[in-house]
Amino acid sequence: MTESKSAFLQTVTERGFVHQCTDMDALDAALSEGTPRLCYIGFDCTADSLHVGSLLPIMLLRWFQKSGHKPIVLMGGGTTKVGDPSGKDEARQLITDEKIAANKAGIQGIFEKFLTFGDGPTDAIMVDNADWLDEIEYIPFLRDYGRHFSVNRMLGFDSVKLRLEREQPLSFLEFNYMILQAYDFTELFRRHGCILQMGGSDQWGNIVNGVDLGRRVDSAQLYGLTSPLITTASGAKMGKTADGAVWLNADRVSAYDYWQFWRNTADADVGRFLRLFTDLPLAEIEKLEALKDAEINEAKKILANHATAMCHGADAAAEAEKTAAETFEQGQSAAGLPTIDIPAAELADGITAFALFARAGLATSNGDARRLIRGGGARVNDVQLKDENAPVTADAADADGVIKLSAGKKRHVLVKLG
Repeated sequence: MTESKSAFLQTVTERGFVHQCTDMDALDAALSEGTPRLCYIGFDCTADSLHVGSLLPIMLLRWFQKSGHKPIVLMGGGTTKVGDPSGKDEARQLITDEKIAANKAGIQGIFEKFLTFGDGPTDAIMVDNADWLDEIEYIPFLRDYGRHFSVNRMLGFDSVKLRLEREQPLSFLEFNYMILQAYDFTELFRRHGCILQMGGSDQWGNIVNGVDLGRRVDSAQLYGLTSPLITTASGAKMGKTADGAVWLNADRVSAYDYWQFWRNTADADVGRFLRLFTDLPLAEIEKLEALKDAEINEAKKILANHATAMCHGADAAAEAEKTAAETFEQGQSAAGLPTIDIPAAELADGITAFALFARAGLATSNGDARRLIRGGGARVNDVQLKDENAPVTADAADADGVIKLSAGKKRHVLVKLG
């Protein structure tokens, strides 16, 4: 296509968000007419927090709003009961209605940090597909909508084909997911005039189904746009660390650990992540990604500050940067580090070093902690541990009753004696 006329498509194309679009030129024209348009992205309620892997679609909604349009956050209170087979090797565990409601409550607040909600023409709205999916009558739904889906075509979509090729079970329940997601698009078009669905590239088949269903049943001109699935320069999946997922809720991952995740970005990823996960102007990003050697660390700090401020607030980002500077650059034990409380009496006779590191979350298991210590990567109060079985006692605490544990150079936990 030629250069985009719409501010939204121009922005997301330049910043690297676009993977596929059902009709880029027609969508560009629709978004350039001068009136706010509506788009949506769906988020199933499979956990009580989203993780960094969900940031890309959230940022797409953010740019859509900043470009003068109206985003819809669709909570999957209905589709979570079915489970999306896309990218999965096996069926999701079924979740109770009570757990889905709790997960939904945990997720909702995240979006308010990235989007402006309200009643204005470009204010975001949040809806739940349980509002219509829970009311579906099976036989009428099959007659009205099921006839528009070709099983032959559905078997060709990656979410289905890959499972079948691996001879892994695909339940009829999961097979229905793409029909329900397609129906979501139709409902959002009818209720709100929504013309665009966005999502990750693994959602392409589901999105195309929705565009096609809207055309068949309502003669609607709908569009789909996907973003690439983000991996790091090393090929690893974005948002996964040795400690597990990088969650967006502070009760799952502290603002300090979140800041550290971005600060630890590989040199080769800094420019791309600045484009995708911050609002910084492209000209400024180009200057930052041109930095070489040790100077690139300044670009990483800027990435960490902006990403953390967006998710946890500017004060939390500034405190995380200060804590990191005190810990790594000045060698001090900083009060802002993650902490665990252990009764002083429990440390009277000492806790075995490997057990303490596992308990502090600096290792995933006792065996992992043993390997960390044997490899020379564990320190107590900045002194390297030599013996994995050595007891750590209350005598190691400073005047404030604090023991500093370190795994490598960048991960620290304070043990506070109770």
